[in-house]
Amino acid sequence: GGGIELARAKHATDPYFLQPMEGVDGTGYRASWWTQFYCILWRSWLSVLKDPMLVKVRLLQTAMVASLIGSIYFGQVLDQDGVMNINGSLFLFLTNMTFQNVFAVINVFSAELPVFLREKRSRLYRVDTYFLGKTIAELPLFIAVPFVFTSITYPMIRLKAGVTHYLTTL
Repeated sequence: GGGIELARAKHATDPYFLQPMEGVDGTGYRASWWTQFYCILWRSWLSVLKDPMLVKVRLLQTAMVASLIGSIYFGQVLDQDGVMNINGSLFLFLTNMTFQNVFAVINVFSAELPVFLREKRSRLYRVDTYFLGKTIAELPLFIAVPFVFTSITYPMIRLKAGVTHYLTTL
């Protein structure tokens, strides 16, 4: 009992901490997991829709990088040099797709960090609901970016022909 009273006294002076509510469930959160998830997903989705220029810039950047990589490795043939070049192009495929999404997430999360910390300390939502809601809201972009990149570079490099091979790469 004494520790809880001390914590309440400590947070009573913190203007960013919401005070405990009567009737909060045993987990200490103000809403169920699904309600938290829905609210975060909705807020994140509105955030994505609110900034269409960012989506356009990311897609344009992806198309430009894909065109550059495609022109560097244009029209590879299956000889010893071609196989080594294709190996290099696949390395760039993987690093570009990985780091482009990682940097996008870092950019978004660092911008939202103060709000996230304040709302997390106030026990408005769990970390897992925040992560899942943000990830699912940005899923269309996480799918569109590799689609644009692969659709440009795959035929330019002349990787293995066929829809199933293309879809496997995608």
